[in-house]
Amino acid sequence: MAPSLSPPELLVLLIRTEMFLFGTWVLLALISSPGATDELFEVSVWPDQALVEFGQSIVVNCSTTCQDPGPSGIETLFKKTQVGKGHQWKEFLLEDITENSILLCFFSCVGVQKDKSLDISVYQPPEQVILELQPAWVAVKETFTVKCLVPSVAPLENLTLTLVQDNRELHRKNFMSLAMATQRAEVTISVKAQREDDRGNFSCHAQLDLSSQGGGLFHSSSAIKVLRIFEFSQRPQILVSPLLEVGMAESVSCEVARVFPAEEVMFYMSLEDQELSPLLSWEGDTAWANATVRAMDTGDQELSCLVSLGPKEQKTREPVHVYSFPPPVLEIEESNPLVGTDINVTCSEHVLTSPSSTLRLQGAPMLPGPGEPAWLLLTVKEEDDGRNFSCEASLEVQGQRLVKATALQLRVFYEPRLEESGCPGNQTWVEGTEQMLICVPKGNPPPSLVCTWNGMIFDLEVPQMATQNHSGTYCCMATNQLGSVSKDIAVVVQGPEESLSSTIFVIIIVALGAGVVALALYLNYRPCKIERKTLSYKQKESSKEEESQLAVQQAEKCSPHNYQIEITTG
Repeated sequence: MAPSLSPPELLVLLIRTEMFLFGTWVLLALISSPGATDELFEVSVWPDQALVEFGQSIVVNCSTTCQDPGPSGIETLFKKTQVGKGHQWKEFLLEDITENSILLCFFSCVGVQKDKSLDISVYQPPEQVILELQPAWVAVKETFTVKCLVPSVAPLENLTLTLVQDNRELHRKNFMSLAMATQRAEVTISVKAQREDDRGNFSCHAQLDLSSQGGGLFHSSSAIKVLRIFEFSQRPQILVSPLLEVGMAESVSCEVARVFPAEEVMFYMSLEDQELSPLLSWEGDTAWANATVRAMDTGDQELSCLVSLGPKEQKTREPVHVYSFPPPVLEIEESNPLVGTDINVTCSEHVLTSPSSTLRLQGAPMLPGPGEPAWLLLTVKEEDDGRNFSCEASLEVQGQRLVKATALQLRVFYEPRLEESGCPGNQTWVEGTEQMLICVPKGNPPPSLVCTWNGMIFDLEVPQMATQNHSGTYCCMATNQLGSVSKDIAVVVQGPEESLSSTIFVIIIVALGAGVVALALYLNYRPCKIERKTLSYKQKESSKEEESQLAVQQAEKCSPHNYQIEITTG
């Protein structure tokens, strides 16, 4: 079967056939005419080869060596316009050249016609180069496609496409053996994704080389595309207590492991319809989010965590139970009772506690019944000042025992006192040494203390260099909101020698007394022990009465108005 011819080629064939028949007839006529061979001539065309950009124009010049040419012209498929002529030449403008073609330039001379052909080649630079990455996000070890497309380029056999990743050549393709009528060029490769490919820059470079046809070298490149690689194979895990207390801030977290790139993981957390504001962190291939949740309603709820990376999302849910358990209410009937006052201490559960809790009040005689408060009746004493009371409530929620406690401190008020232990009525100073008046009052609220000496207020906080002038009676008064009390303090200032003699004398007397007592106890221990066994009940009662009378007499001698000082000198 004969190959089919394109319209330009068919046209050239017809023209040449006609010209051949015409030339044969003219040649036969010349052969019969003597001297005809002297009239042979040449036909030429300029340029000798034509390379025209798609859609552009070209000027073609046809000329002959015949001195007296006859009919002449050009045969072409394109629009032609004669733009110049001479005796032996003609010039034509060809417009809108869109395909390869053959142009014929012909002249006749003395009845003989000759022609010259010109091959016109059309080229189109690769102005548009398109790169496609499919998909844009690829999981590790999965395959992605790199595709380069040039929609319009010619001639295709002079084109080379190069795929590049980060300035490294991935693939090269030329079309030398693929001369086709199409003006579309394409190359596609498949690559297995690795972590190191993440954020890789991919591009495609097109080169059209027309140097062999008298043309130039044309370059064009695609826009750079960035490939994203990810790994996200494990489900996120929620870390939260199964029990949440209503109104209380609780910390929750959501974590996902073996994820890449971990720094780009996004977290969305919520408790029912309440959106949380997580703080995101990552280290290595692990990412996590910490948030604070404050449940406002009791009951069973659901905490959810949605994690996304690139095109992939995974969601995890965790059930929680929200309960209400405020601390128990501890009440003391009188906030600041006086000594001897009867008060009630009550421990009860909060009205928002549900279900009922078990109560325990420290010091209460018995446990209350369900739903009943615990209470304690107390007659306050001075030693109750500062006493701590504790009210404890326990509640079972979802099989767990929860305990909360409330504590209060009791403050007992009493009038001021100037006791001998804290404020001695007789005080001895040593001359020439720094001394301070010793007087610490008791009372609640803590009383203020003012001491006067010779009608002037005496500073209790500043040490005094003791002299004989400091001897005398000081009057101290302690006052608080409940009353006041006063006491005279006798101060004696001794000389250094007197002080030393008195000290030695006291030490000797104490030592002798201790020895006598020890000897007496040793000699009389067994007889006294036997005698004690034989004492009658009446003798014991008589001894107790004598001791009581002696204590009364001593108390009368220590009255604030009967303080006396006895000085013994060595």
